[in-house]
Amino acid sequence: MSITTSTGRRVAAGLLGSALALLAAGAPAAAAPAEADGPWSITAERLVLNPTTKGYAGTFAVTVTNNGTTADYPSLDFVEPVGASFDSVTPGGPCLYQGLSANRMRIECVGETIEPGASQTYTFGFHAWTTPRKYAMTAADSQISVLGDTGEPAASATISTVFRSTTGSLKKPQPYVQATKSDIRATTGAVTLHRLADGSLEGRMPLTVRYGNDAPSYGVNVSATLPAGVVVNHIEPQDMPSWDLGFSVPGERFMPGEERTFDVILSAPAGTPGGVLGTGSYTAMSSFCYCEDVQDVDPADNTASFTVTADAS
Repeated sequence: MSITTSTGRRVAAGLLGSALALLAAGAPAAAAPAEADGPWSITAERLVLNPTTKGYAGTFAVTVTNNGTTADYPSLDFVEPVGASFDSVTPGGPCLYQGLSANRMRIECVGETIEPGASQTYTFGFHAWTTPRKYAMTAADSQISVLGDTGEPAASATISTVFRSTTGSLKKPQPYVQATKSDIRATTGAVTLHRLADGSLEGRMPLTVRYGNDAPSYGVNVSATLPAGVVVNHIEPQDMPSWDLGFSVPGERFMPGEERTFDVILSAPAGTPGGVLGTGSYTAMSSFCYCEDVQDVDPADNTASFTVTADAS
């Protein structure tokens, strides 16, 4: 689908997930100079990402000025400085996916109406889920633009990004290099389904998923291949969705090297005979851009196989 603004701008859709709360803000910095060729002008502060207990978080301010003669609202187009790091914008919205650029998401946010000669400041929040380092780092520069009626940039400003070290320093930064392929491993064991009072069967099995690096990811989805009649009943904890042949790994986003174990509850209908029902498997995959599948450094260990047995009693 698409949305059309009052000035005829068209924004390709792909709605972002709901934003998390803004986290620690970076120190304010000098605004980047704008390049204007129309009724808009824009300036952007430097983004400072500060270390947290889980990665880095920070905000930067963008000020947009309407130099035209009529009230209008801007469409702000930018490439996030770190893959899967965009968190929120205040005020404004909605924000839409526009595909990938160098494994970072291109995003477009619709701003609020700005009167002629007036300015509006937007605060963008980011969270980079990578291990905080003892040294400062820099990410590749990005750009934020106000789109004109044709969808081309009418005014642009540079976004420079620096990661503050765990000692508080911004000096002598080293380049930040984000992994481009995920490194997921899934492990589990055999499961036995036990007979319930109504004759149906149910069994609980732990599944462990490990995310080995900081490749961009909004979460990990698991697809299940199960013997005939056996389905995923639910997962515990159930803070993410599940369906008959799959589920999303519960909890927030993974930090590099994090391992998470949770329970998968399988079920089968009454009348299912006792004994070995067959072999099942779970395959875990990173979820990032809707536009293409995420590649993994070793796809073989993304899949965990197991035997499903029904209690004969």
